[in-house]
Amino acid sequence: MKKISWLIFVLFVQFSFGQEVSDSTSSNSNALPTIDLSDNELDNEQDNELGNISSLLQGSRDVFMNTAGYTFGAARFKIRGYGSENTSVFMNGIPVNDIEGGRVYWGLWGGLNDVMRNKQNVYGLSMNQFAFGGIAGATQISTRASKYRKNISASYAISNRSYRNRVMLTYATGLMKNNWAIAASISKRWAQEGYQEGTSYDAYAYFIAIEKKLNKKHSLNLSFFGSPSKRGKAGGSVQEVYDLLDNHYYNPNWGYQNGEKRNAKVATSHQPQLMLSHYFDISNKTKITTTAAYGFGSYATTALDWYNTRDPRPDYYRYLPSYYDDLTAQTLVKDEFKENHQLDWDKFYATNKANKDGRSSYILENRITDYNIINVNTTVNHKLTEKIALDGGLRYTNYKGRHYKTINDLLGGEYYLDIDKFAERDNPNDPNMIDNDLNNPDKVRKVGDVLGNDYDMNQQKYKAWTQVSAEFSKIDLFAAFNVSQTMFWRTGHMKNGKFPEHSYGESEKESFFNYGVKGGATYKMNGRNYFYADGYFGTRAPLIRNSYISPRTRDYTVDGLKNETIYSLEGGYHLRSPKVKARVSAYYTQFKDATQIYSFYNDLYNNYTNQIITGIDKRNFGLEIGSEVKVTSTINASLVAAIGQNVYTNRPTGFTIQDNDATTLVEGETIYQQNYHQANGPEQAYSLGVEYRNPHYWFVKLNANYFMNNYLQFNPTRRTTAAISDEYGDNKVEEGSDLYNSILSQEKLNDAFTLDFFGGKSWKIKGYYIYVNAGVNNILNNTDFITGGYEQRRFDYKNRNVDKFPPKYFYGYGVNYFISLGVRL
Repeated sequence: MKKISWLIFVLFVQFSFGQEVSDSTSSNSNALPTIDLSDNELDNEQDNELGNISSLLQGSRDVFMNTAGYTFGAARFKIRGYGSENTSVFMNGIPVNDIEGGRVYWGLWGGLNDVMRNKQNVYGLSMNQFAFGGIAGATQISTRASKYRKNISASYAISNRSYRNRVMLTYATGLMKNNWAIAASISKRWAQEGYQEGTSYDAYAYFIAIEKKLNKKHSLNLSFFGSPSKRGKAGGSVQEVYDLLDNHYYNPNWGYQNGEKRNAKVATSHQPQLMLSHYFDISNKTKITTTAAYGFGSYATTALDWYNTRDPRPDYYRYLPSYYDDLTAQTLVKDEFKENHQLDWDKFYATNKANKDGRSSYILENRITDYNIINVNTTVNHKLTEKIALDGGLRYTNYKGRHYKTINDLLGGEYYLDIDKFAERDNPNDPNMIDNDLNNPDKVRKVGDVLGNDYDMNQQKYKAWTQVSAEFSKIDLFAAFNVSQTMFWRTGHMKNGKFPEHSYGESEKESFFNYGVKGGATYKMNGRNYFYADGYFGTRAPLIRNSYISPRTRDYTVDGLKNETIYSLEGGYHLRSPKVKARVSAYYTQFKDATQIYSFYNDLYNNYTNQIITGIDKRNFGLEIGSEVKVTSTINASLVAAIGQNVYTNRPTGFTIQDNDATTLVEGETIYQQNYHQANGPEQAYSLGVEYRNPHYWFVKLNANYFMNNYLQFNPTRRTTAAISDEYGDNKVEEGSDLYNSILSQEKLNDAFTLDFFGGKSWKIKGYYIYVNAGVNNILNNTDFITGGYEQRRFDYKNRNVDKFPPKYFYGYGVNYFISLGVRL
């Protein structure tokens, strides 16, 4: 068996990764799902050759998933190269993925670790009993009060990462004699400054769940939680800046004001969730769970805005030595930047106060999304026979997200004018064109006033799914099907002067019907060896974020907007024995007809533009290996490998539309991105771990990690004919030349090696359980590890100077630690 598995692995690697591919205009060219066995199976020393063999169950001990989720997380690794929108996360049956972008925002329950541990996890396309799931898997978090073990616990943690301190207090009664159960938790996380300068952190969290068992069949559970936070954000920069300052953790978002650090990009969030669940145990064979949920709150980020004055960003390209050809000027600018490389708050105030009319040239605005969402979900689990089960559910979602801006700080001025500065430049003789709201002719805005844009994004969705599964002595089978209807629209609260007929009031509704089907089989050779294969085919509605061209100003949608199609296959082998646990899985996923929208300042047209790319196809495929060997009674060794390739598989079509008058500047342009890599973290990641567990309840573990094939996010506008032809530049770029390759090639980031340490100790003293855990990541202090980045959207079409707007990078933390001390009784 080992020889066969190894042969399959070698052939797969040779076939899939033997060549590096590229494309150009030339014709020559990321609390994660896991899979595990039941405790009974793990404890069984004998192979079960006869009778029923237990099925693979979901748990939290899969070494690959644990390593990928935690150890590889520092490298921005994404499992199978998928975005988090491909993982479905539920809480009491209610989806918590973001409606507009599809992603999971774990910050909704940040700081509530103790009460968010009751999970069911499903990895990949495997079956589950609570939802149809996504192609990356599904997670169900339960907040049912009676399921929390009776305890009181308190903990304190210290770290040098995003926050420095954390305290948590948790209390749970379990189900009491009066048939009530209560669980509650509170926490606080804070830091005057995190790992990077200017990144303050201040967050709280609260949770309460109350359950009443009405009788043997009915229980009601009410839960309410939230995690209000406020944090100063860090930003990436160009390599020239990092080199000038000899600091890979430079943060351009802050500067000194009256001797104290102030960050211009501060994110605040508070999005409470209220859930009422009804548990109806009709019989031993049938259970119905219904949850009604209401979510509300806001997310906001401050940002600088300015009018008729210099760009305030300290690392703006005109303020760097590379902008100048003269050596003397380069030296002067270099010295100036080294001396003044942060935001100049004093200058902002001085400039505003010097304006005789009181109008601010610089302001701090607040970009806000308020949202309200109602969800109702019912799940039915029914055993048709001892071997066959039928599961299914219905769900309704009603969402409204209000997007708007307000003035946070006038920075010493008296007011700000609510006008479009780009429209003012292009249409100086048309006063209506520059007006952001014709319904409110008074353009003067002060602190707290709404300006710029104000609109809602609305969505309603209906979904139904069903699944049948069967467990036999040697084989398990399942098949699942879902259907959904999604409808979304925009509601404008401002009558924009550029689009008076398409900015105010409700837009037309976009409607999409979708379906999905998946199924799989697991062959149980015996109680230790399992082979499985699963498949999926389906469609999904386009995300709101990629459907509206410029929702800030108008309700125009992408022409020909349509569903994305996805099909996926996976298969593998599981070994579960007393000494060795291993999983080898292969996967292949194709995404077709996706849409992406980019908004940026376009140097070719000297204006702010929107680029719409339609018909995007992608392919993700690879191999996952996770193995754990019990070397001795106290020493375990593990080997984990993720070997994938995530590329674009076609040349989609691009459209460039001017933002302030909707003129189509480029129509039907080919984007030459076929065989370019998706920027989803390292495609290859490896980890070798050794763990020692002492019988006296302490352990230490060392992991050596290596990351390969990480690619920079490329700029699609550079992968067009316009970037290399003589139509816009001084001359046509010679095919195959150094300049040709520098414009079209995709940057591959350097490989990286890190070493991590983990350890812990626990004591039981007179009914008190005390524990301490410590983790130190990147103990070799590799500060040259680029974890990601992106090419800027701007490009020098005339001179083809690729260094004029160089890429921006993010570096992984050097030595960083997390130490926690807790007590439970």
